[in-house]
Amino acid sequence: MTVIIGKLTDLTLTQVVTIFKERIKVFVVEQNCPYQEIDEADEQATHISIWQGVELMAYSRVINRGDEVTFGRVIVVKDHRGKQLGRQIVTLAIAEIKKSFPNRPIRISAQAHLIEFYGSFGFKASSAEYLEDGIPHVDMVLVQ
Repeated sequence: MTVIIGKLTDLTLTQVVTIFKERIKVFVVEQNCPYQEIDEADEQATHISIWQGVELMAYSRVINRGDEVTFGRVIVVKDHRGKQLGRQIVTLAIAEIKKSFPNRPIRISAQAHLIEFYGSFGFKASSAEYLEDGIPHVDMVLVQ
């Protein structure tokens, strides 16, 4: 397994295309949710990915929002689910934020069915449930 943490320009073109294809596969196709999946935030984000050779296993991106930092687009590629890679990619995202943006609050927009998962990292709900692109979400903040 290889972990890559960096900007889009730190990745090969093939890696970028692979990441975008998998994100679209998960968030647009699997979740039947048509929306602009690739966005301007990708240009500024720090991208975290776990690879097995040339095969993407898991991914997330970190975004600096000034007063706070967030991570999202957390995916585990279908063939690699059930291997604790979700826990690994979230752990990597939190560690990257703490290293690059020390003492900044970490706030995420979590799909509502993942509240318990993110809660296991110390996140607490900070909003009521709301719909984002037709999917129930809740804002969560890491209690440090």
